[in-house]
Amino acid sequence: MKKATWRPGNMLYPVPAVMVSCGQYENPGDEAACNIITVAWTGTVCSDPAMVYISVRPSRHSYALIKETGEFVINLTTAKLTRSMDYCGVRSGRDHNKFEEMHLTPQVAETIKAPLIAESPVNIECKVTQIIPLGTHDMFLAEVKAVRVAEELLDETGRFQLEKAGLITYSHGTYFELGKALGKFGYSVQKKTKNKSTAKRSKNSVVKGGKKQ
Repeated sequence: MKKATWRPGNMLYPVPAVMVSCGQYENPGDEAACNIITVAWTGTVCSDPAMVYISVRPSRHSYALIKETGEFVINLTTAKLTRSMDYCGVRSGRDHNKFEEMHLTPQVAETIKAPLIAESPVNIECKVTQIIPLGTHDMFLAEVKAVRVAEELLDETGRFQLEKAGLITYSHGTYFELGKALGKFGYSVQKKTKNKSTAKRSKNSVVKGGKKQ
């Protein structure tokens, strides 16, 4: 295919669209001093120890809260949370109580003091290990201290069914809900297995005169 050259820019899409909650929440009412920021620059950096990152502009209200406390929560977002997630990205916590205005419920975390968002199906509790100035954004590297999961996403065996959460992504200015599954990790090299009914017919077939009867 023919290609056109663009100036260097952030074109690695799609990316997660998440709500990051920060501040310190221990009792009802504490959320007034907490905040939620929408983040698309986030991802995984290490599996052992489990580590993630978020990149935030120093001018953002949440930047000072995260830098001061050294904690934040990555809250995965769903189709139902799209409006709240977008709002938290275009309104400043200096002027708005986003928990109250978006009717979101703060929850006490398991390992840190930053609040969870109860309506999110997955909450990732994070402890900052390093702040790296990069330019327009500073990167907060963090270790995952706990992951809270909605019980309805666990089947009877305890298997995590994240595909049922209805997660969304961000791509070049637009939000999208995740669609159909195309394959599982490693499916390209997985050995093919015969269909049971096909295997049974093959076993019972008798070859006569070069044809199966």
